[in-house]
Amino acid sequence: VIANLALEYMGHAKGDYRHLHPNNDVNMAQSTNDAYPTAIRLGLLLGHDTLLASLDSLVQAFAGKSAEFAHILKMGRTQLQDAVPMTLGQEFRAFATTLGEDLEHLRLIAPQLLVEVNLGGTAIGTGINADPSYQALAVQRLATISGHPLKPAADLIEATSDMGAFVTFSSMLKRLAVKLSKICNDLRLLSSGPRTGINEINLPPRQPGSSIMPGKVNPVIPEAVNQVAFEVIGNDLSLTMAAEAGQLQLNVMEPLIAYKLFDSIRLLQRAMDMLREHCISGITANEDRCRQLMENSIGLITALNPYIGYENATRIAGQALLSGRGVLELVREERLLDDATLDNILRPENMIAPRLVPLKA
Repeated sequence: VIANLALEYMGHAKGDYRHLHPNNDVNMAQSTNDAYPTAIRLGLLLGHDTLLASLDSLVQAFAGKSAEFAHILKMGRTQLQDAVPMTLGQEFRAFATTLGEDLEHLRLIAPQLLVEVNLGGTAIGTGINADPSYQALAVQRLATISGHPLKPAADLIEATSDMGAFVTFSSMLKRLAVKLSKICNDLRLLSSGPRTGINEINLPPRQPGSSIMPGKVNPVIPEAVNQVAFEVIGNDLSLTMAAEAGQLQLNVMEPLIAYKLFDSIRLLQRAMDMLREHCISGITANEDRCRQLMENSIGLITALNPYIGYENATRIAGQALLSGRGVLELVREERLLDDATLDNILRPENMIAPRLVPLKA
């Protein structure tokens, strides 16, 4: 194609390769084995910016909800059991932080993985049939055109046969997919109910939930992101096996490797935009429900333990479990703490961070 276009530009007929030959001239000093992996690397460098932009926007959306919910006390949970108090803002801040880690890793590590190219190595990395000065000039020119600091690989034979950079890049995409899926699981749990579940947050309704159960609304956006994550995780496994299947001086599975990488980027970018626009931005909190669950939770006794002692705390917890009454109600009834002290303990800033406890006289 390039040869024929050039021939037309030069005033010659297509196919008149006496003047310009596709192999001898256009493809001079090039092999599929060095041009193709170089193109994959350059494509990833040029194409993953949209992924970073979508991830950054999602991080900011979670951070915004963290600030919005900073004052809302709720019960934290471990192993699906009541643990200790926290704020809903802290929960959403953790979502922003964990995704922010991947944003920074992709920004810093991806370019380091992808800037070394084997262009000029020709068939297996020895550079046969290439001019000695070709590699440096070609890579320098490609770096100028692309705007990325491409450089020749230190070992062209290794760079031609090894797919390690692609494995690492794919594993970073998989890690992001795993985190997104876990967050979506949490959103589904926190919004479960509305009457018989946790129901601490409301996800924006996006479609009727059931043709047989009137009024039911399902968390369809997080569920869709879950499924995207599963696909990306599968892409990573396929790519891993393709990288492993290389033999001796060449890996002929690069078409699958390229497809899975660009597919994962496309899926993640679209899924994150959908999650932010159609779910996170519209989440609201059920503040009264959060406080009700916290105040009725046995886990609240942990916050009172330094003030009433372990024995009293254990006894109150047992009574609360047996009677179904709240921990605060029982503490007040037994006058273990006065209302002013309880109010001080239950202030959000005192419940959610390390705090010095006054020593008893």
